[in-house]
Amino acid sequence: MRGRVTELSNWIRLTCTNGIGCEAARKLLLAFGLPQQIFSATYNDLKQVVTERQAQALCLPLSETTQHLIEQTERWCDQPNNHFITLADPNYPTNLLEIPDPPTVLYVKGRLDLLSAASVAVVGSRNATEQGMKNARQFSASLSHGGITIISGMALGIDTAAHEGALAGFGATVAVIGTGADKVYPARNHELAHQIAAQGCIVSEYALGTPPIASNFPRRNRLISGLAQGVLVIEAAAQSGSLITARMAAEQGRDVFAIPGSIHSPLAKGCHQLIKQGAKLVETAQDILQELRLDHIAPNPSIAPTPSAARAAAETVDTIVSTDDDSLLAHMGYDPVHSDELALRSHLTSSVLSEKLLLLELEGLVEIMPGGLYRRLN
Repeated sequence: MRGRVTELSNWIRLTCTNGIGCEAARKLLLAFGLPQQIFSATYNDLKQVVTERQAQALCLPLSETTQHLIEQTERWCDQPNNHFITLADPNYPTNLLEIPDPPTVLYVKGRLDLLSAASVAVVGSRNATEQGMKNARQFSASLSHGGITIISGMALGIDTAAHEGALAGFGATVAVIGTGADKVYPARNHELAHQIAAQGCIVSEYALGTPPIASNFPRRNRLISGLAQGVLVIEAAAQSGSLITARMAAEQGRDVFAIPGSIHSPLAKGCHQLIKQGAKLVETAQDILQELRLDHIAPNPSIAPTPSAARAAAETVDTIVSTDDDSLLAHMGYDPVHSDELALRSHLTSSVLSEKLLLLELEGLVEIMPGGLYRRLN
């Protein structure tokens, strides 16, 4: 036990040393071996590998803040299903060793085996349309029923829908987060985080207690794409953060997939841009499975969700949930939608819906199409 604690202490001390990022840490590990050897090295030896400022930082005594973090992490690791994984650990996911900037350590809450499972990342807009949310749930549920693990970032919008869909199947889900593994962000996903930790796993490279910092979220995207065999983008604006994940995926040699949308939708522009750049247009989950040659994977009944969890997740897949914007235009999305479907989405009676649609049509915001279909114009 004492050896494990000492080893953990040195890894945390390394990752907390001022100016020592993942690249510098790898250089030091290659030159000296494990962290205890790094901290036993002289200043002169250290500055042969890293900058003088970095070498000086490594020679400083352990700070109270770092000591407190070490003790906090030790207590966290003593809790069931909490794991502290380092680059030297045999459980470190092989896929991440292949990316240009693998994290030095990982904090994992839940099932470690999912980090090495056949997986697809599903990402997209935080301000998704109802149709986009439905697509994310249905694609993720279908892939999960095929035994595929769904990876996403637990943000609002497409990420949330992807995790919910995955929880309905056998493949489970992995959430890669931009805070400490002991934090839930956004707070609205508190219950979802507990479900993911129980049936899948939550992964972070950031120390416990790390709050939501804007710069951490684009950086964690390299892990979302790095853990997966391919990345599916569902609804993304022209400047979407999801395009960063797609670019990282391409740089890492991962396949990129995109679902096309209406030419009138701002949230389809990012997907169309990706398709023009070589991303594969997909219409069904089977398209992805065949392209990645994952259609032979058999679901494992031993990791099926509990009946109550499966039922709840399945209900989530079939239910359209409106969050911040409950306007009728938000319910419509940008693809033509039948009035019956719109009534289900908006929870409006036929008479109230007809009245609202007429007003929107008179205002030039909606046009009526053959077959009882309506299309948003703005």
